[in-house]
Amino acid sequence: MGKNVEIYDCTLRDGAQAEGISFSVQDKLRIAQALDDIGVAFIEGGNPCASQADMEFFRRAKSLKLKNAVVSAFGSTRRKGVSCEDDVGLAALLAAETRVCSIFGKSWDLHVENVLGASLSENLLMIERSVSYLKGQGRTVVYDAEHFFDGYFADEDYAIQTIRAAARGGADVIALCDTNGGAFPDQIGSIVARVASAHPDIKLGIHAHNDGELAVANTCAAAFAGCVHIQGTFTGFGERCGNVSLASVIANLQLKRGYICIPEDKLCLLAGTARLVADVANDSIHSRTPYIGRSAFAHKAGMHIDAMSKSSRSYEHIPPEAVGNSRRKLTSGFAGRSAIISLINRIAPDVLRDSDDTSRVLKKLKELSAEGYEFESADASIDIIIRKALGVHIPRFTVLSFKAFTEKYPKDSRITAGVMIKVDVGGKEELAAAEGEGPVHALDKALRKALKVFYPCLSSVRLTDFKVRVLDGESATAAAVRVLVESTDGKSSWTTVGVSRDIIEASLLALVDAIDYKLIMS
Repeated sequence: MGKNVEIYDCTLRDGAQAEGISFSVQDKLRIAQALDDIGVAFIEGGNPCASQADMEFFRRAKSLKLKNAVVSAFGSTRRKGVSCEDDVGLAALLAAETRVCSIFGKSWDLHVENVLGASLSENLLMIERSVSYLKGQGRTVVYDAEHFFDGYFADEDYAIQTIRAAARGGADVIALCDTNGGAFPDQIGSIVARVASAHPDIKLGIHAHNDGELAVANTCAAAFAGCVHIQGTFTGFGERCGNVSLASVIANLQLKRGYICIPEDKLCLLAGTARLVADVANDSIHSRTPYIGRSAFAHKAGMHIDAMSKSSRSYEHIPPEAVGNSRRKLTSGFAGRSAIISLINRIAPDVLRDSDDTSRVLKKLKELSAEGYEFESADASIDIIIRKALGVHIPRFTVLSFKAFTEKYPKDSRITAGVMIKVDVGGKEELAAAEGEGPVHALDKALRKALKVFYPCLSSVRLTDFKVRVLDGESATAAAVRVLVESTDGKSSWTTVGVSRDIIEASLLALVDAIDYKLIMS
């Protein structure tokens, strides 16, 4: 049996402190349900003293049918010179009516004297009595020893005194915090080991930030040294450079070292849960994020893909499906036959690896790559190019002409863009015009307006992302550009690419492929 550690997720509180992140109450409820579904032990819902919205979350969270997680409310030790009974922060924690309360206190003498303006002895009383008060009210208490490692480096004896004060108060867990994110794994490991050895009666946790890009390594080091309670945010976003990514910690500890962080049958939900959390937060997961990123199991070099076709272990440290991700064989100028044939066979199963058809597809892809096309993300454009190279593509429409213009109205400084476009569908022409927030927006609207006359199914299609990359910076405004367009019909999504020295034409090429692909798949 592996060693059990409990996962304490701070996404809804610490994660909400990240730049650009803002949760509605409904957002928090949705994320909380997803975190419970994957089997985390604790969900920190927010600070009820700091936000009425957080208090509303705690009220509504009572109706969630959680099967695995317990909701925790977050706050601080009582204020200097105020009794626990009169402290508004502690009162708010109790009013949240959660079984678990998490409070932080100061471990670093610099913070005690310069930030709180308290004496070192008074700070110890604030910690002990606050924990004791909440315990007396029947709460399970997680004590966060803020800046513990910085405090330990500055005054080892005092930092230890602060966690002893929390222990005397009856804290159920004491989480050692690398709040500034500046410690190294060897430091974290050795300090945690010393604390654990000297205080075997204390249940230790770790709370790491990522300012040195070492949060995952620091958290794993703490677990190896004796921490059985791990705090973090699910995808790693948080204040400054973020918190530790629980997705990475869970995968590392459970798959590599035999720890039990979440139920074994929930590991396959890891990538999907991370995507849901990011989507609700209106954030994005970097494609190269370990385990959960889109590129985490993406293979591009022909030699790598050839080896992967013989043994997936040759260039993957775990099977992607173990964490709910998937393997991708990228298509580019580096691609070899092993990478291309699997894509060809989805369209033409009888085409062989060494056939002329495969050679023709490879040649076309290499030519387009030389022009600046990049197909790694443009799955739909790849499909269309293969169909054309194999001679099985049936054009659903042709763009005969288009005109784009932008107008500014001096009276109110309003700027509008317009496009007129003419298409041919089976010998029938259709002319359409549209206005938009910019020429690409107008182009998209005009093209779909013209084609919906023939293909009503296009009414469900919309753009979800639009990216432009300048291919030759030295050519300045005369440079070719590559446009990536992501589209959806509400059920599935796909990406297409266009390249031209004219940004409008590049956009049109990508849009044409996007609509063409929808019609092929319909």
